[in-house]
Parts: sequence; C-alpha cells; structure tokens
Amino acid sequence: MLVAAAVAFAVAAVSVTCWFIVQGKLYDQLDADLKKSAQRPVGINQVVGLLSACPQEPDTTTDSGSGSGSDGDSSGLRLRDSYYTQLVRSDGTTCVSSDSPGTLKTTSDDRAVAKNAASGKGIYRNGVDSSGNDVRVLTIPLLVNQGIGSQPRIYPDTALMSAVPLKNTQKTLSDLALLLLLVSGIGVLGAGAAGLAVARAGLRPVDKLTEAVEHVARTEDLSVRIPVEEESDDEIARLSRSFNSMTTSLASSRELQQQLIADAGHELRTPLTSLRTNVELLTRSEETGRPLPAADRKALLTSVKAQMTELATLIGDLQELSRSEGQRGERVQVVALQDTVEAALSRARLRGPELKITADVRPWFVRAEPSALERAIVNILDNAVKFSPEGGTIDVALERGVLTVRDHGPGIPEDELPHVFDRFWRSPSARALPGSGLGLSIVARTVQQAGGEVTLTRAPGGGTVATVRIPGASTPPPDGQ
Repeated sequence: MLVAAAVAFAVAAVSVTCWFIVQGKLYDQLDADLKKSAQRPVGINQVVGLLSACPQEPDTTTDSGSGSGSDGDSSGLRLRDSYYTQLVRSDGTTCVSSDSPGTLKTTSDDRAVAKNAASGKGIYRNGVDSSGNDVRVLTIPLLVNQGIGSQPRIYPDTALMSAVPLKNTQKTLSDLALLLLLVSGIGVLGAGAAGLAVARAGLRPVDKLTEAVEHVARTEDLSVRIPVEEESDDEIARLSRSFNSMTTSLASSRELQQQLIADAGHELRTPLTSLRTNVELLTRSEETGRPLPAADRKALLTSVKAQMTELATLIGDLQELSRSEGQRGERVQVVALQDTVEAALSRARLRGPELKITADVRPWFVRAEPSALERAIVNILDNAVKFSPEGGTIDVALERGVLTVRDHGPGIPEDELPHVFDRFWRSPSARALPGSGLGLSIVARTVQQAGGEVTLTRAPGGGTVATVRIPGASTPPPDGQ
C-alpha cells in the first residue's frame, strides 16, 4: 500500500505537470499563430469601408455584448482568412469581417486596448463567440497601410480582434488527460503488485525466522537453524546468522548448565553419603544405649566436621560460578594486586605452617573485583600448599603484572594439563584429597574477566608453576579510575 501510494503521488505529480506543460505549449502555438496573422497590416480602404458599413451607435447592452455587425457579413469586406476577425472601437462598436466564422463577444479589456491603441499593447484571453464556442482571442491595436511605400501606422481608437476555435486544442488536452489517467492507473496497480511481490519475497526469510522463534518458544528446541546463503550479507541474512548464533550459544549454555548440575550432584553425593553414614552411626549408638569408644566417637565427629566444611566449600564455589557477568561488573574497581597477594599469602601461611613460603611482590594495579581476585589467588596458593611435601618451599613472585607461584610437589602429568581448568575435574592422584574440583575453574574465569590469562606448567626439577598475567600499571591511575 505504501509503495502504491508513493507511486500514485509521483505519477499524479508528473501527469499534472505534463498536462500543464502541454497545455502551455499548445496555447503558445495558438498565440504565436494569432500574433503572426494579426500583425499583418490592413489596407486603409478596407478599414474605412468596414467601419463605414457598421452602425455608429455604441453597444450598450453588457460588457460581453456585440455590435450590430453580428450577422458576420454585413460589410462585404474581408480582413483575414480562416480566423475570427472583427474590429472593436473604444465605445464598444464592433465590425465583423465578412469571412469571420462568427462574432466574438467583447469585454472591457478589448475596449481598453482600442482606447489606448497608441500604446501598441495587446492582450491574449480565452473567450466565446456568439454561439457559445470557446475561442482563443488576441486583441491588438490595428495596423493600417496608407499606401505603397508608406510605413504602417496604428489606426486611432480602434483594435483588431483575432481568434481561433479551441475545440481541437481542448480535445487534444482531454485525450491527453484520459491517456495520462489510464497510464497512471496501470502504473499504480503495477507498482502495488510489484511492491507486494517484493515485500513478500523480502519478508519470506523473516517469516521463516518468526516460525523458528515460535518453534523454539513452544518446544524449547534449541537445535533449530535457519538456512542462510554464505554469500548473502543483507540485513535478513545478518539477522538469521545472529539468531543461529544465539540459539547455538543458548544450547551450549544449557548443556553447560546441565553438565554443571550433573557434576555438582555427583560431587555432593560423596560428602553427603559419608556425612549421612557418620550421623547414622552416632544416632544408632545413642538409640541403642551402647556408646562408641571415645576415640571412634572423636574420629566420627572429626569426619562430620570435615564433610560439612567440604560441603560449605563446594556450595560457595557453585555460588561463585553461578554469579552473572552483570553482578561482577558492578563491583569492578582498581585493585592493588600486591596487597591482594599479601593477604592471600597470610592465609596460605596459616594453612601450611610447616612450609616455607618466599615472596617477592612489586606494586601493580589492575581493574577487577577485589573479593573474586583474592579468592582466585588463594585458590592457586591452596593448591601449592596442598601438593607441597612437608617442609617444602613455595616461591611467589609478582613483577609487572605477572604472578608466578611455584611449588616443589609431584607436579601435574603432561596428559592432565589440558583438563586442569575444567569444572569438577580432579587428577586421579588427588581425588583422595579435600576439594571440589572447582578451584582452578574459578581462577581461570576470574582472571579472564580481568582481561588476563592463567597457565599451569611443569617446573624444571619437579613441581608446578602457576602463571597469572593481568594487564594494569605499576602506579595507580588518577582518582582511582
């Protein structure tokens, strides 16, 4: 409808403009012919004879009335061929040439030309003859010849009226208007049909996209893909590719979510089973009235406490992984990484008092979430403490945004290095040790959100080197920005 309306407006404007241009051209041609004919001088004898044959009483009927020469041939004289021709005097008297096809109705403008004949100015106008036929009229001062060799002069107080019928011109304009109307109608209908076809063809991919979205909303089937031509790069193709990317990301997110739930359930099952067993033993002992030996009871309570600590750690890690990016972004600020490392070192020394921890920490400022960054560094140091032999050494260094933590433990086998940052993954040799398998996953995520990267490699001579690189500066930015 919009295309058809736009085309209709454009065609209407062009058609109207064309019609007026043609009308102007036709009238210009008529005016040129009238002027060419009317400007030929008339013999003085013809004028005198014609005027003497006309009545001397002026026309006093109406502004458009004619004189008594309206019979068209009372004078017996001819002034022009093939045109309406008559003389009009300033008092309204008209004298019609014998060859004029009819009498022209005069107006005050015609009489004004006759009255001011000396000015030489004439007028063009549309008028009618005595029979009501439309004519194009030219009224100009009358030029007469005095004789052979003399110059034409303006006859005083008299004007010459020449006119041609407008019937043919009006017919031509009517035919042109009808033709333009037909062409415009066909053009508008054609434009509407073409616009409808183009709109349907252009919106067909949108219909497919709508169907796909409705299907996903109805069935939650994220495997739906919209076919897109590889070479196409228009808006619809980009929208389709974006939809496919979105469904792929959602499917991946759902898969990760399901995997996280499955892994969390598996990890929770072990401590919960152990905790349940220990609690049932304690409960049965109380119910039967047979108390457990003091050493066994103490061991059971110690195990219960350890399992509860492990559950609390696992739940905390799951909460950390479930936090959205928006929640993290609201807490990001400039952090003094050296202070964070020092705080993490203090906690690590408490957890491994038998270990020797050396540190060389230089100032470095980064943009990150303080609590998350400290937890990540604590996790790295906890791993070093956990796998270090008794009395071993842990070397920590921070210089120009590169934090390295090296332990002298058994190290990580080469084939296990690609999996160390996977959720819930634990080395077979470490599954007997406390932990949820989420610590390094949290480290990797936190460091990546701060714009850095973390790697684990085997250290020369044994042990593991954890390297964290975070972009920043050695001096704090102005105003903490």
